[in-house]
Amino acid sequence: MKTKKLTLSNLALTTLVLSSSSTLASESASKTSLDMNLRYESVSQDNNLKDADALTLRTRLTYQSKSLNGFSGLIEFEDSRVVSGFDDYNNAAGKNGGVYSVIADPETTELDQAFVQYKNDKLVAKIGRQVITLDGHRFIGHVGWRQDRQTFDAASFSYSVNKQVKTSYSYITKRNRIFADIKDIDSNDHLFNISYQSSLGKIVGYSYLLEEDNANKLASDTFGISLSGKKDKLSYYAEFASQNKSQTNLSDFTASYTHITAGYSFDKVTAKLGLEILGSDDGMYGFSTPLATLHKFNGWSDQFLGTPKEGLVDVYASISGKAFSGKWLFAYHDFSADEKSNSVDDLGSEINAVYTKKLAKNYVLGIKAAMYSAGDIGTGKVDTDKVWLWVSAKF
Repeated sequence: MKTKKLTLSNLALTTLVLSSSSTLASESASKTSLDMNLRYESVSQDNNLKDADALTLRTRLTYQSKSLNGFSGLIEFEDSRVVSGFDDYNNAAGKNGGVYSVIADPETTELDQAFVQYKNDKLVAKIGRQVITLDGHRFIGHVGWRQDRQTFDAASFSYSVNKQVKTSYSYITKRNRIFADIKDIDSNDHLFNISYQSSLGKIVGYSYLLEEDNANKLASDTFGISLSGKKDKLSYYAEFASQNKSQTNLSDFTASYTHITAGYSFDKVTAKLGLEILGSDDGMYGFSTPLATLHKFNGWSDQFLGTPKEGLVDVYASISGKAFSGKWLFAYHDFSADEKSNSVDDLGSEINAVYTKKLAKNYVLGIKAAMYSAGDIGTGKVDTDKVWLWVSAKF
């Protein structure tokens, strides 16, 4: 007789439901919240694909119980819908593929989070479907920019040794990705992270051991260290990592990662300059971060969600500030290959701009644009323009 696999999210949901009839439900100060995001997105590319337009509404309803003797529970549902028939786009989950440009916001209704948590002054332990983010989302993130954000079926633990030293470990059995259920991935991922707050800044060491649970056993082991700090008006960041990638019956690859950033805050404006290198193994494999919030890095047009096998060098600069009670930012990226070849060297450039403004207590308005100019023909990239308009509300 075939039995259904008991996942971590199913276990947490069952525990939460059973508990709701007893101790958890006895608390009067539980919390229910509503988060909505209405967004228009357009994409225009210099190729044979039709220009894409999407108007989608994401609704997220969350219930969180009050803590009782350190224990609490959370359950959250998420829904994303097309509004007023604005669905002329490839949703990256099977609709309009090969016809329109991609806007990765498929329609879906799903269980976004369901976990049981224990918390005291040093330890936080969670089991079930949950959001996990680490160190600015570069390696582990929730991809919250998309309407269907990324969560994980996992057991996670964080422990504060003292005020300076914090540790965390997560074991992930399923990656609930941004493409509805159709592209979720069963996995055996181990995330180790330790941080130390020193006089120079925050020092972080990590190892992220990822493995997809499929026939090919696609796996990668990444080990790294970073330093982030601030002195007066100067901020700085430096990071280095090494990665080994393996797959059944195929060659192993090794690549490195380097990221250096410096920023300076003037009276009302902050300027930053950075260099990020996702290295290549002899032009055969590029350093990858499959669990990251990738939209946050290497340009908002999302040209490099997958690192080219030649690697990626991103030299970027940004300037940001406040105006008319809102926040603005402009950024420029210059892309090139880490391992250059006769046909792949210049990977293009990109200009980004965004303005957001908070209204009253519950609303945020935003406008954002990304303009990518393609480089060498051998990259397969084309000129791409993207524009977003949105209003979000939280209650």
